Amino acid sequence: MTITATGAATAGTRPPAERTTGGRGRGGGLLRWCFVAPAVLYMLAFFGYPLVRNILMSFQHYTPRTYFTGSSPFNGLGNWRAVFSDPLFTGSLWHTLVFTAGSLLGQFVIGLALAVFFSRRFRLSGFARAVLLLPWLVPMVVTSIVWRKLLDQDTGVINTVLTGLHLASGPVPWLSSPGVALLSAILVNVWIGIPFNMVILYGGLQEIPRDLHEAAALDGAGAWRTFRSVTLPMLRPVVTVVLVLGFMSTVKILDLILALTAGGPADATQTLGTVTYRLSFEQLDFGQGAVVGNVLIAVSAVFAVLYLRANRADFGRGK
Repeated sequence: MTITATGAATAGTRPPAERTTGGRGRGGGLLRWCFVAPAVLYMLAFFGYPLVRNILMSFQHYTPRTYFTGSSPFNGLGNWRAVFSDPLFTGSLWHTLVFTAGSLLGQFVIGLALAVFFSRRFRLSGFARAVLLLPWLVPMVVTSIVWRKLLDQDTGVINTVLTGLHLASGPVPWLSSPGVALLSAILVNVWIGIPFNMVILYGGLQEIPRDLHEAAALDGAGAWRTFRSVTLPMLRPVVTVVLVLGFMSTVKILDLILALTAGGPADATQTLGTVTYRLSFEQLDFGQGAVVGNVLIAVSAVFAVLYLRANRADFGRGK
């Protein structure tokens, strides 16, 4: 009986370590939240509030008068209907897709080719890589103005060289023809983005073990087969990062188009970013400008979700 009572008493008594575990767990959780709280507050203040405010503004009649009267009447879907029924919005959406796809393709292909080229060490390779970084370091507006001078139909250096080498029968209207202006903007943006792609992809190539390439060579795989079967699969996470960052910076581009063509000629280079600028800061219709801004946010969010789902699926297959 004594043993039974003692055992029962012992079973009913919690050890000191067990008694303090719950308190320590709650204290640790509170401490973790204290570290996370500044970042959460920052995100809510500088990202959450502007996003919510922009969504609300798209349903209001918001003009410069609002800043003096404080009145922004609810407009329902009026702003959305006005924007979606405007041919300028439809054209700008198409131009944005073409501009983004062309820029990403050109930047990635040329950047990857240069990364593979520089992965083979040679004399002055470091200096050459540093020189190729210059287009990415120069401010976008300065780059756009320089390229506008180079592509000028009458006095541009590029037309002078092309006609001098008899590669063109006459001056090419790079920025003054609706059929060529968007292509010119894509080429300039490709030139700007090549260094970023090259540097990131070059770093990814350096992380691939050389043993894999040697094993592929021993198996009789050629250079192209090795690149396709070994290099690209190993480089896939880096490629994903490059494409996502490139998409985010290209789909909302504004300063390049404004300085290069100002959306012309005949609205041939209008993108969602330039339409947002025109509606908000030229026509001073902030409600309709917020609508186009929300469309940009939605496009970026869809792309981000697809990227996260693809990465999660790859991680699941890897496990």
